[in-house]
Amino acid sequence: MIDKINSTAPQIFNKTSVKLPSANESHANFGTFLKDALNNVNKAQNNSDIMTQKLINGENVELHQVMIASEKASVSLQATLEIRNKVIEAYQEIMRMQV
Repeated sequence: MIDKINSTAPQIFNKTSVKLPSANESHANFGTFLKDALNNVNKAQNNSDIMTQKLINGENVELHQVMIASEKASVSLQATLEIRNKVIEAYQEIMRMQV
């Protein structure tokens, strides 16, 4: 049984079978991910503003829908700010490290 495992292990853990992205690809992927995340936060904020404006103008929109959109926008913005704060904190910690 162990011989069967040992004979298949090199095939499973062969490093050439896993293609890691290059540094440029990783930067591009991260940049795209970050841009998409910020665009989603912006869309939530814009949607909240539009629904609030519709409520103010007396258009046919439910109050609970406006409140839900507003809270979604608020939570997404707060999460974005917390992530930004953690990234800045990590960067400052790295800069304080002695080489």
